[in-house]
Amino acid sequence: MIVWISCFDIGGTTIKYGLCNEEGVLTERSEIPTEIMENGPHAMLMKVADIANIHKSSHDVAGVAIATAGIVDTESGTILYGGNNFPGYEGINIKEVLTSMSGLPCSVENDVNCVALGEYWKGAGQRSRSLFCLTVGTGIGGAAMIDGKLYHGASYCAGEIGFMKIGSSTSFEGVASMKALIENVARARQISPKDIDGKKIFKQAKSGDAVANLAIQRMVDHLAAGIANICYLYNPDMVIIGGGVSAQMRYIRPMLMKSLEKQLIPPIYENTRITFANLQNDAGMIGAVYHFLHEQSM
Repeated sequence: MIVWISCFDIGGTTIKYGLCNEEGVLTERSEIPTEIMENGPHAMLMKVADIANIHKSSHDVAGVAIATAGIVDTESGTILYGGNNFPGYEGINIKEVLTSMSGLPCSVENDVNCVALGEYWKGAGQRSRSLFCLTVGTGIGGAAMIDGKLYHGASYCAGEIGFMKIGSSTSFEGVASMKALIENVARARQISPKDIDGKKIFKQAKSGDAVANLAIQRMVDHLAAGIANICYLYNPDMVIIGGGVSAQMRYIRPMLMKSLEKQLIPPIYENTRITFANLQNDAGMIGAVYHFLHEQSM
């Protein structure tokens, strides 16, 4: 009998969901608006529970696996920090809420941690012994794994590299995220950031646009600086880059490797595999299922 897990990846804009079996095969993918800003966290979690109950009515569902934005106490299932995009999220015990609503056991883990778990289980990180995964999109997040296990840190904050300082005061995500790229191009063109997006900027760069090319090169150099700091501190055998920027892998990889070669000493540059995520939008859900299966087997 196939055992299924109802899995969710809760982001600021959308909630991705699907059914995944214990072999990591994901099916019935879809998404709905998060709408936490409009309706609050309990209404959002009610939507998650409704979907889990629909899955439960048609499949042999063993539980609910959650990947979510925010800092998570994974043992209790409580949100420790939600940030500006998740008002009212802090202090909510997602495990208790969803178990009560669905009657199913539930596991909860940070979304970037789940991306790392997913890539380790079924993606680019297989067979890695010391892995660092970073997601580069509107912001930047990170996750560290050693011998197949996440390193959470003393207060579940390990890997929060978006806050890391590049230079004297600028945060890593303040200079190396897609949001930073959009803002820099908008400033150079004297337009609103709302009038442009990352896809347009990369399209312009590929057509030879000097402003777009320069902004991307600066973003990549800052990205390389952050990765170099991670490598000097942690010395992983692999760094996986996910998030929205990974869609431009072929374009930015040569620039990134050239910049990293300048910023890393040879023993680290030559022995660190820099790669991009394989699972794309499914990574968080697959990683959440991996976390659920391991939590339930303890």
